[in-house]
Amino acid sequence: MSSDPVIRLENLGKCYHVYENPRDRLLQMLTRGRKQYFREFWALRDVSLTVRKGECLGVVGRNGAGKSTLMQLVCGTLNPTNGALEVQGRVAALLELGAGFNPEFSGRENVLLSAAVTGLSQEEIEARYEDIVEFSGVRDFIEQPVKTYSSGMYVRLAFSIATSVDPDILVIDEALSVGDGEFARKSFDRIMGLREKGATVLFCSHSMYHIEAICNRAVWLERGRVAMLDEPARVVTAFSTALAATSPPVFTGAVPVTHAAKEQSIAVARGTARIERIEASADGAVGRLLAVRSGETNITIHVAFSSDPNLPPPAVAIGIHTKSGHAVTSAGTTADGVVLHRGVDGRGQVEIAYPRIPLLKGEYTISVFLTCERILHVYDYAERYIELTVSQPGLEQGVVALPHSWRDTSGGGESA
Repeated sequence: MSSDPVIRLENLGKCYHVYENPRDRLLQMLTRGRKQYFREFWALRDVSLTVRKGECLGVVGRNGAGKSTLMQLVCGTLNPTNGALEVQGRVAALLELGAGFNPEFSGRENVLLSAAVTGLSQEEIEARYEDIVEFSGVRDFIEQPVKTYSSGMYVRLAFSIATSVDPDILVIDEALSVGDGEFARKSFDRIMGLREKGATVLFCSHSMYHIEAICNRAVWLERGRVAMLDEPARVVTAFSTALAATSPPVFTGAVPVTHAAKEQSIAVARGTARIERIEASADGAVGRLLAVRSGETNITIHVAFSSDPNLPPPAVAIGIHTKSGHAVTSAGTTADGVVLHRGVDGRGQVEIAYPRIPLLKGEYTISVFLTCERILHVYDYAERYIELTVSQPGLEQGVVALPHSWRDTSGGGESA
């Protein structure tokens, strides 16, 4: 990572004029500013930060905090109201993919037009055209108007164009991968490849895990201002704490696994992986609703999966949350140094055990995730698939009983 700045914001602000009704907009024009018929809404105010070449900066904040406005200012699709903004290099944006497509034009015509808008010369467009079409997977329809494309084809073509320009700066709003199936994995690999080749990345996401896993620094926006700019772990902790204090998440019901929870004979699609079966037991009692005694019950979770044998072995991750949605703990095969083994057909299975689980009384949920080997791209998941009702004999408070010991340090004197 270089020390050269490629994005510099100094006291940057973006203000919108909000009119209560269309008549006020006309009156504002007629009075030529002598009277104000609007109220000001500052989406961003006094934002100052510098992003260095090769750095990955995460952007977090509540809905309406100004994250998308910041992204659009960097991309040049919005102009700032005040302050200074400097961007050095070619920018590729993964915002609203395909927003600039002309639906009447063919796929080929939109490739040529969109590539030219991103700053490619005619020679560069011709040199990359075949790669763009091949990566998108829409070659059979490239001469058809894009209005006839499915939503998946539309997104694939737009993504292929946006990431084929060898950007100096990559702006990503929320999605690390787009499309589904094989293309989702391809798009994820391309984004990570651009990052590893030294592209500067501005990454906005609600996934605190991804912010902490891939970013060098993170900025927390609150009501259009910078609340914190620091290492990702510190920003994520501070933001999550503030978010939980004001709007604790509420989960209702269990989300079923995205595929039937039984063995399947159909081969998994190329470039993908899926969960085939989840079996949870508490001291031998099998089910999705388990009764647990704190510090006594042994919990076992068995996960069977199927994956494309041509991909690296996937990883399995487990997350335990309170019923209200607060994270208690997580575990993953990659983090624990466990490499999953598969048969020649790509099938495998793994089991995790929680002996004498130390959760204190309350209700909890367990989620299962099947991810890529780097634990960044999610192939399949079963969110809140297992529910635990924990009882305990004592009066201890909290969510978990930590191992501890007591020692009398009074010197052996008798108490009064």
